[in-house]
Amino acid sequence: MSIKQEHRTKGGETPTDQAPLLPPTGVADDCTVSVSQPPELQVDYMQKVVTLPCSFSTVGCPAEQPKCLWFRYGTHESKNLCLNGCRSKTDKYTLENPAQNQVSLTVNRLTFNDSAIYVCGIAFPNSKQPRAKQTGRGTVLVVREMKVLSKELQSALIALLVLFSIYITSVLVILIVLTKAKSNTQRKNETEESQKKKSARRIFQEIAQELYSKRQQTSQQTEKDNTYENRAALSNYERP
Repeated sequence: MSIKQEHRTKGGETPTDQAPLLPPTGVADDCTVSVSQPPELQVDYMQKVVTLPCSFSTVGCPAEQPKCLWFRYGTHESKNLCLNGCRSKTDKYTLENPAQNQVSLTVNRLTFNDSAIYVCGIAFPNSKQPRAKQTGRGTVLVVREMKVLSKELQSALIALLVLFSIYITSVLVILIVLTKAKSNTQRKNETEESQKKKSARRIFQEIAQELYSKRQQTSQQTEKDNTYENRAALSNYERP
């Protein structure tokens, strides 16, 4: 018996004669989903509304809207959220439009009991690929009472800041005035000192001029006396 005959089926057909198995229509061969969400989010309970971001990206997935899933893991319980879509504003939770690759979850009427771990998931039900269904690593939501300064304390701090600003401005003005005054005094002292030097120089010049004049007069008088003596001696010598 040949190999071909050994592989014949009861209907007389070989496997090569049968129609090949094809994936269902609209199913991608390799669908990969990636989900991203922040690890932690802290809010004040007075905020009343908080949005937990969640974004996703797909590669090779069907051209259809994926199914969005949100899971809440609290201290004593865990549950699936938004099974009905969460589209009403009156709901505790509301969802963003997944067509924008955003499936962020908004928690309304925020309370301390909303502190929990929120996990975002994206799934393409018609895809058989294991990577077509992915979840994020979860966001730890912490709802707490933030310490906010009272209005009285805020007013007091504002008043202190204003007074400090006035003080700084006054100090700067005083420093500027003192600097200008010191500069003017120094300039005045320099002017007086310069005038004193000029006055002393003038006095020295006058004294030198007077000494020179006296010296000239003395020299001229000496010459006159010498001339007179010479003439007298000459006159005596010529006399018989």
